[in-house]
Amino acid sequence: VQLQASGGGLVQAGGSLRLSCTASRRTTSNYASGWFRQAPGKEREFVGSFRWSNDYTYYADSVKGRFTISRDNAKNTMYLQMNSLKPEDTAVYYCAAGSPILSEIRAARSYLYWGQGTQVTVSS
Repeated sequence: VQLQASGGGLVQAGGSLRLSCTASRRTTSNYASGWFRQAPGKEREFVGSFRWSNDYTYYADSVKGRFTISRDNAKNTMYLQMNSLKPEDTAVYYCAAGSPILSEIRAARSYLYWGQGTQVTVSS
């Protein structure tokens, strides 16, 4: 699976952005697809992910209520709608796909396929 992420940019605090991630082929029912982010000098951090098998979306506490993952199955595309952005949301955002067990769904090491990353910068 090849993933192509897009949609990053510069936005003021309180603003919104929508990221897109298009997959080269459809994922199977065993896959989870999600988003991670990495700020300079920090480790890659879980943002959110959904599992096809139970059609449930998991979010990091830091983004819950502000970020929403959705998908368009016909286009093999996943979206990350980011609202009420804060300067601390500034990072390179990566989409990912893999087959993590439920207890590992927030672990970057559990995802096999990664997009190239897109920069999101939130100014104060």
